[in-house]
Amino acid sequence: MDAFFLAFTMVFNLETMLIIIAASLFGLFVGAVPGLSATMALALLVPMTFFMEPIPALAAMVTTSAMAIFAGDIPGCLLRMPGTAASAAYTDEAYAMSRNGQADTALGSGLVFSAVGGLFGTAVLIVAAPVLAEFALNFTSFEYFWLILLGITCAIVISSDRPLKGAIMLVAGFLIASIGMNNPAAFPRFTGGNTDLLGGIGFLPMLIGMFAASEVLRSALDRSPKATIVDQPIHNVFKGMWALTVKYPVQILRGSTLGTIVGALPGAGSDIAAWMSYALSKKFSKEPEKFGTGHVEGIIESGAANNSALAGAWIPALVFGIPGDTLTAIVIGVLYMKNLNPGPTLFTNNPQNMYAIYILFIFANLIMIPLGWATIKVAKKLLNVRREILLPIILLACIVGTFGMNNSAFDVGIMLVAGVVAYILEENDFPVAPAILGVVLGPMLEENFVKSMIKADGEFAFFFARPVAGILGILTLMVWTYPLLRMIWRRRSARGKAA
Repeated sequence: MDAFFLAFTMVFNLETMLIIIAASLFGLFVGAVPGLSATMALALLVPMTFFMEPIPALAAMVTTSAMAIFAGDIPGCLLRMPGTAASAAYTDEAYAMSRNGQADTALGSGLVFSAVGGLFGTAVLIVAAPVLAEFALNFTSFEYFWLILLGITCAIVISSDRPLKGAIMLVAGFLIASIGMNNPAAFPRFTGGNTDLLGGIGFLPMLIGMFAASEVLRSALDRSPKATIVDQPIHNVFKGMWALTVKYPVQILRGSTLGTIVGALPGAGSDIAAWMSYALSKKFSKEPEKFGTGHVEGIIESGAANNSALAGAWIPALVFGIPGDTLTAIVIGVLYMKNLNPGPTLFTNNPQNMYAIYILFIFANLIMIPLGWATIKVAKKLLNVRREILLPIILLACIVGTFGMNNSAFDVGIMLVAGVVAYILEENDFPVAPAILGVVLGPMLEENFVKSMIKADGEFAFFFARPVAGILGILTLMVWTYPLLRMIWRRRSARGKAA
């Protein structure tokens, strides 16, 4: 109880409250402007967290991401242009509702059920994270090695419709992470004699470049005509929400549950959770023929899924230090920067910080409702912000923030190069999320592999000797060999039919 009351005072003080309000407004603005993503919002916030205490810094991360994910529904509904990737799954549905004169219902559903899903995911985080942390206290380097391998394997399979390109990007992330002397032997690798590279490629400058500078470049090169806003007055967005809750309780629960589970899978994230929930909603609906014509059922289920996935992604991030998505990859960087190293000891050594994170999630989802309502009211003015004004401001923030972290012009160069490279890769359908996972998890994977090989005296059989390590190892090998076995099975089946 002492830790809980301490956490309460850490959250509900003037500094933290002001940061929460500012971060909420920032997240709502970024989410509501098409082309700016929630990941970009967090990347731009990272330099600001250098000047904050740990809990205010995490408060900024939690509230910005929650608000941005919801706010992406607004341009999707009024412009048919999703503000974030998580809103893309049901953009056509929401826009059709707006064209049918139901913009109030579409926006209200996105707001209310995003908050409900976020609270559900938070409840699962509160219950599941301490249990997993207690279990993880018995993990050794063998278990962590297989867990990281299984996580990145699932990330490639789940997060990309082109697994080969995802694997290439993951390997590229590993190679970037191996640059410099940050390895178990402290041996300089891939530096080319450049002393600036001895400390490695800065993760945060690279992250800002890949998710912020690349979006600026993409928006600057986009010459598509500006979309027309649905000219319809927005009145009471909360009207009829209770009736929808009573009518679709199964959909709300199913979307929240699926979102939390998918969010906890490394590399998945809110966008995949939303797409899966929308597909599931249509499959099990009693009125599937209405989907695509302006039917609220899919919006309710997907809206609950995208915000519940946010809290779900924090479970592996806090317990194992493995990011559930690109948002938590940024959060892990901030945790290390604030000496709150993720892992099971975070729960035992700093329980007040964990309680503070739980309170932040609950509070962020509660204030989403009034702040989201206010954003909807001024949505048309936000959507009319000129791109020519916004893009230079964002690029300037990228440059100033990157330089300010280490007062290094070299970091600015890394950020700009990463932005250009990320833009080129994404234009050729290479996903950048696996590369980020490779950069974050590469050093962990190498460190645990080296430790395990030393303990095992070079005998790889010891990697399967412990029960949990053996199970994780077998699961990883099964995921690796499943595509090959399926291909062999299909060829044999085809030959059998031909014979």
